[in-house]
Amino acid sequence: MTYSLRVADLPTTERPRERLLAHGVSHLSTAELLALLLGTGQGQGKLSAVGLGQLILKTLGEGQRDPLGVLPTITAQELMQIPGIGIAKASTILAAIELGKRVLSSRSERLVIDDPAIAASILSGDLMWQSQERFAVLLLDIKHQLLSSQVISIGTATETLAHPRDIFREAIRHGAVRLIVAHNHPSGNVEPSANDIELTRQLLAAAQLLGIPLLDHLILGNGNHLSLRQSTQLWQECPQGD
Repeated sequence: MTYSLRVADLPTTERPRERLLAHGVSHLSTAELLALLLGTGQGQGKLSAVGLGQLILKTLGEGQRDPLGVLPTITAQELMQIPGIGIAKASTILAAIELGKRVLSSRSERLVIDDPAIAASILSGDLMWQSQERFAVLLLDIKHQLLSSQVISIGTATETLAHPRDIFREAIRHGAVRLIVAHNHPSGNVEPSANDIELTRQLLAAAQLLGIPLLDHLILGNGNHLSLRQSTQLWQECPQGD
């Protein structure tokens, strides 16, 4: 399939819009989905809209394990550095990303978080493929239903800073009575560090003092996750009223 041509010059069966109508949106490649948002390519006989979509993915993929992992946090300025992307196309892409986030958030509301895998899947977009460490919290009600998901802090490529005060402030502000914390390891190695263990001890102590149980501390990276509750004895050392 040659994407240097205009989309209008492609055979009807290969045009993204016609393929969507014939087979459904799930059958389109990511580049084709971007093409539908972009509408046009670079013009003057250069890349088609689909080709421009492929260029965006290639540019985002440089130095990344997964180019899609960059999209949730990309800015208009970063998109506009790609040849052929101006303010109009950048705005359209960002609007689509935000719409997707809001749809996902609405589906996640009141979701019962009763398994580390469920918590990891909710946090994956914010944590999994990031090049910097991020620390996030899932705020839950008494039935372990999701109230809110918050990124508390963003660190360097090797460390992040999270203070129990900041974490429990968010819990109190949202009326949460249970919480799960998580952070990512950009290296992809999800084994906890000594700092991870010590922070978890501090959080468990604060949770016990405030009466807001900490249900788990997850580490995400490279498509994997690890539950410190399942892999350590920390919760036995400082029991929580779940």
